[in-house]
Amino acid sequence: MKKLLMLLLYCFCVSPSFGATVVATVNGTPITDTDITARTKLMAREGNVATDNRRQALQNIIDDSVKLNYAANFGIKPTDADATYELKRMNLTGLTESERAMAVSAIKAGMAWQVVVARTILPTIDVTRDDVDAMKNDLARDQGLPIEMTIIRLTDIPADVASKLVKPKNCDEAMEIAENMGGIPQKFVARQYELSPEIRNRVIGLPTLTWSSRVDDSVLLVCSTKKTSEYGKLDDMIKQNAMYKQAMFVADQQLKQLRRKAVVVINDDRYKL
Repeated sequence: MKKLLMLLLYCFCVSPSFGATVVATVNGTPITDTDITARTKLMAREGNVATDNRRQALQNIIDDSVKLNYAANFGIKPTDADATYELKRMNLTGLTESERAMAVSAIKAGMAWQVVVARTILPTIDVTRDDVDAMKNDLARDQGLPIEMTIIRLTDIPADVASKLVKPKNCDEAMEIAENMGGIPQKFVARQYELSPEIRNRVIGLPTLTWSSRVDDSVLLVCSTKKTSEYGKLDDMIKQNAMYKQAMFVADQQLKQLRRKAVVVINDDRYKL
């Protein structure tokens, strides 16, 4: 009788899958060491090889369970067929049975959470015109906009010569002024995002037909600017990106709250925080 009791107790501490140790449970659902191993391999395929990857894998599995449970409250239940289709699209091949099951679960959780965010969080996000303008200014400085710029560059120019450059009426006159002072002006056309960061930082905000200050024995002048066809879609793209970032921040905070409410029991001290 004692041996039978010990056997029953042992069975409660392992999964049905032939001795896979139950590392943790979330809302009563067991998470085994086999599950964690499968998840770490999936993470490695995605390029995530953190030193604490097994602990991170457990956290990901817990989060997936929390996401799926919460999404179910809204009737959001991605099917195995949905996840399998996405798995094929991601071209994750050569998975073992346990890795594939873990990938399907992770994909379903991700799909469900995206729908939750779209339905419940995105409609509450408000992005103002000032927000868009601020992001556009940051984009112009850091990466450049789809604005075509005609620029004149003078290199190896002495300080006394640079101080005598006067404001031209147009691009041709700027070239003439530079040549008359013994310079060899270079004229080129490029979109802001094609410029090197050093040049872009110097011309962003520089008034048209105004010589820049002398840096590294060179001066720049923007002859003209022109918005390209890509520019017309920029505001919408920036607004959507800003809304998405804000929504994901709110979603992350909400996930933390849901995680705290979940009944998580960790049986293995190696995984406890």
